[in-house]
Amino acid sequence: MAKTSFQYDASEVRESRALLVTVKTPDIDDRHAEYRQEELQSLVGTMGLATADSIIVPLREPNSTYLVGTGKREEITALAAEADADCIIFDHDLSPSQQRNWERDTQYAVIDRQEVILQIFADRASTREAVLQAALARQEYSLPRLTRAWTHLSRQRGGAKGTRGEGETQLEIDRRLAMKKIAHLKAELKKVQAHRTTQRKQRRSLPVPAGSIVGYTNAGKSSLLHALTGADILIEDKLFATLDPTTRRIELPGGAEVLLSDTVGFVQNLPHDLVDAFRSTLEETRYADFILHVVDASHSDVMTSYQTTMEVLDSLGCLDKPMILVCNKMDLVGDRFNLFRIQEKHEFTVNLSVKDGTGFDELLEAVSRIINSTYPAVTYWLPPDRYDLLALIKRSGMIEKESYNESGIEVCARLPERLIKSLHAYTQSPSSPILQ
Repeated sequence: MAKTSFQYDASEVRESRALLVTVKTPDIDDRHAEYRQEELQSLVGTMGLATADSIIVPLREPNSTYLVGTGKREEITALAAEADADCIIFDHDLSPSQQRNWERDTQYAVIDRQEVILQIFADRASTREAVLQAALARQEYSLPRLTRAWTHLSRQRGGAKGTRGEGETQLEIDRRLAMKKIAHLKAELKKVQAHRTTQRKQRRSLPVPAGSIVGYTNAGKSSLLHALTGADILIEDKLFATLDPTTRRIELPGGAEVLLSDTVGFVQNLPHDLVDAFRSTLEETRYADFILHVVDASHSDVMTSYQTTMEVLDSLGCLDKPMILVCNKMDLVGDRFNLFRIQEKHEFTVNLSVKDGTGFDELLEAVSRIINSTYPAVTYWLPPDRYDLLALIKRSGMIEKESYNESGIEVCARLPERLIKSLHAYTQSPSSPILQ
């Protein structure tokens, strides 16, 4: 049997076998339940555990003691023993008391989906900000569950004999230390986030449109950014392969440039603590000029993964931004019915396969079109000696017309709003003193 404390030794976790329990509530159909079962298995594999067996458990109403009824608890426990499992993992959030009840009555370590995701984030965080964010989310998740590690609450630490009372229980000491660590992590994270805000302001001061790549985890966002820019980023066929945003510059047909930022992948029921912790990372999307929404077109439940991403974008207030739907892994697509249902919701869609290297020209053309539709065409009259401004316009926008005469240079171009403001003085006619 596995240990029941919350803290797991990494070597023990890597050797463990898990029984996976998918809870099927009345609002979930059979197909979606099977998809959730498959995704849980992928999450557990990413965490480093082997799947001993899995079961889908219908649930009409949640039980406050075990989430499921007593009969199902006994059935699950027997199946875990038969499969030689070391722990039981639920694809459903368990309350602290439900986890304690399971572990007390079955002697198995019992984990919920949220704890699995937290473990993955903790394992894969690499930058200082991601490490702090993951650590904070784990501490806040662990705080109400400290009694899982201290069921014998009578341990006391008091003063000298005869001079003081009983003192603090070990649980109180652990809780106080956890609160202190949470406060420290929040303070450190605030410093790092201030640095990120400064970097974001510096990027926005550049006269270059910025796009954000978003999508369900493992849809191919990092692979796409690598293919477009050659960015040196981790690419794996695993959930949450990368957590840290990467920003790179790409050149569009015609010579204009844009910045593209990769973001952490989304997943169904992403823990609120993680959404809050990674909000500064996700806010890269809030400040983007346009969005590339990457979907895995071969996904067994592409509609759900699409809707999950759209819900997160809605929570960030980003649904009003220009968006290109990028349907990746088209080389693996069989039935396209659900994909058509998604594509008809978007003005800009691109079918693409990063693996086969197809669809990239169409994607770059779509980015050019979305910039054209977002930024108005403005005519500028530049002095004959201001080739630096002409180079800036060519580098940062889409030139529609360019001509030269004795008065200077006439350029009609579509530019980001922040650059339009800085060039406002050059929108006057050739008779203006500017060109004299």
